[in-house]
Amino acid sequence: MNPVLIILIILVVLIFVALIKTVQVIPQASAAIVERFGRYTRTLGAGLNIVVPFIDNIRARVDLREQVVPFPPQPVITQDNLVVNIDTVIYYQVTDARAATYEVASYIQAIEQLTVTTLRNIIGGMDLERTLTSREEINAALRGVLDDATGKWGIRVNRVELKAIEPPTSIQDSMEKQMRADRDKRAEILRAEGDRQSAILRAEGEQQAAVLRAQGEADAQVLKANGEARAIRTVFESIHEGDPDQKLLAYQYLQMLPKIAEGSANKLWIIPSEIGKAVEGLSSAIGNLGNGGIPGGGNGGMAAGDAGSATPIPEQEAYPTRGRGAWPIPKRPGDR
Repeated sequence: MNPVLIILIILVVLIFVALIKTVQVIPQASAAIVERFGRYTRTLGAGLNIVVPFIDNIRARVDLREQVVPFPPQPVITQDNLVVNIDTVIYYQVTDARAATYEVASYIQAIEQLTVTTLRNIIGGMDLERTLTSREEINAALRGVLDDATGKWGIRVNRVELKAIEPPTSIQDSMEKQMRADRDKRAEILRAEGDRQSAILRAEGEQQAAVLRAQGEADAQVLKANGEARAIRTVFESIHEGDPDQKLLAYQYLQMLPKIAEGSANKLWIIPSEIGKAVEGLSSAIGNLGNGGIPGGGNGGMAAGDAGSATPIPEQEAYPTRGRGAWPIPKRPGDR
């Protein structure tokens, strides 16, 4: 082959390689560290960049986006000498590509080790109960320490999260038993409160029912008494409007005497002293009817003079009764 052609081909290849090395395209949210003869020269930003081929060398490309790095569980001893395993997640971002490249050999490993040591210092001053309930406090303290330490490395720690806190198995069993006991206790308390409220409401309901029942009975008694009073008033007014004479009253009085003697328990009844006057008036009326209206005549009754001369019945004298509704029989001498 012609040597000139070979040299031309080599020159074209060299020029193509030089062009490739001269033009550098950096993606968005990325940076490139340029060294010239092994010394830092500049940091290339996003876009098209020109470098001197075979003289400038790109040392590293750094991602400037926020990164999420989970760390494996780390055993940590609490203040009450219990070992817990804690998983952590770090959210960080490179703010200075040059410092992240030259100030620390591996900033990921450095952040991990710093997280472990800081977490042990923080958890070592807390007991287990506080550790389980103070995640926000631990996150804030851990983030503050990491942010201060990684600032000189060109790293900004945006967020630190404790993904899981796992106490020993025996402690987990004890905690579950305690939580179950607490739940049972709260359930019993709620049940007792419910029974108490139910009893109070039931008692209040019974009290209100008794009050309403008593008020109803009182109103019924009042209405009944008012009705009886109106009935008595009506009868009394009717009697006075009818203007009854002494004979009618005596007849009605004698009609009520058998009813007074009714009942199996009535072994003894008392005739008031006014019965004599009633009988005297009635006998006069019967005598008049038997004699055709002539007083004192006929066999149908007793004359008024005879009735007046009859032996009066003693006041409030007790007479035994023979049979239900029988007329009273006066006691004779020798009767028991």
